[in-house]
Amino acid sequence: MRPPQFQKAVLDWFDQYGRTNLPWQQDTGAYPVWVSEIMLQQTQVTTVIPYFERFMQSFPTVHDLAAAPLDDVLHHWTGLGYYARARNLHKTAQHVATQLKGQFPDNVTQLIELPGIGRSTAGAISSIAFKNQASILDGNVKRVLARFSATEGWPGKREVVEKLWLIAETLTPLHRIADYTQAMMDLGATLCTRSSPSCSECPLMSSCVAYKQGNPKDYPGKKAKKKLPVKTAYFLILRNALGELLLEQNPPMGLWGGLWIFPQCETESELSQLYLRLGVEPGSQAIQAVKRHTFSHFHLDYQPIHATMLKAGTSPALVAESSNQVWYNPQNPLSLGMPAPIKALLANIA
Repeated sequence: MRPPQFQKAVLDWFDQYGRTNLPWQQDTGAYPVWVSEIMLQQTQVTTVIPYFERFMQSFPTVHDLAAAPLDDVLHHWTGLGYYARARNLHKTAQHVATQLKGQFPDNVTQLIELPGIGRSTAGAISSIAFKNQASILDGNVKRVLARFSATEGWPGKREVVEKLWLIAETLTPLHRIADYTQAMMDLGATLCTRSSPSCSECPLMSSCVAYKQGNPKDYPGKKAKKKLPVKTAYFLILRNALGELLLEQNPPMGLWGGLWIFPQCETESELSQLYLRLGVEPGSQAIQAVKRHTFSHFHLDYQPIHATMLKAGTSPALVAESSNQVWYNPQNPLSLGMPAPIKALLANIA
């Protein structure tokens, strides 16, 4: 199948079966396209839709996003994970609003200079928002092209991904580029799925090498499994006389950067030092069962510790005086960005 045949097959399929009612397809300006593409990185469409709609309602323009406090942006991102995406989104909005007069670059070369925008995301923005000939290679498209060409190996390896980029660029058309870009993503998301590909419905079936070999699930190659290390933490759920809970904001960089969490330590023996740092003496303390939260590169086993302060009538002077501390009322919550485990613990308390 030569490139023109490939393109026609994909576009004909898209005209009949492609998704055209997604919320970010209703306005294909650079700003909503960019927001949606960042949200869709490593996140499924069904998960992204309600986040995108709330986000665009609160920050309808790049100027609104640039002017918003980072805490507000992170609050809207709570539950989506990979929070560096939200921090980079905010940085890019500020750069575009102030340095570029609110106008996004239209080409891949300049787009990838912005925080959080990689080669594939830049290609999606350039092709969908500006109708430029630009290729994409997100997870869905990698799977489609790896199977179509029977490209072996894990796409995390440079030599493998470069082969797939070459194929993607060879097949990318000059015309109807926005529809083609969406069609390729749709093929991977709806037909050429990871575990149950619907080969009989695929417009590329007759020329798909993996299908002819009878082993489409072998592509793309998988990363060699490695046992994830386990880290531990204790989350101190400290309650004051008003029933408020102490939260602290993490530094901007690192794990859960800029998010609000309970004061924590790594081991039970460090609890006394944590109380000393906060300037409190616990009146009561109850350590709960271990819970697990899994990141891409390690497991976090954490134990919530419910504690009240010794003197019920006052709050220690050292607590919540810092700009990175706040007393949080679960019944009247503040708009703060939090990681999923903290949000879940607060929901249980509320």
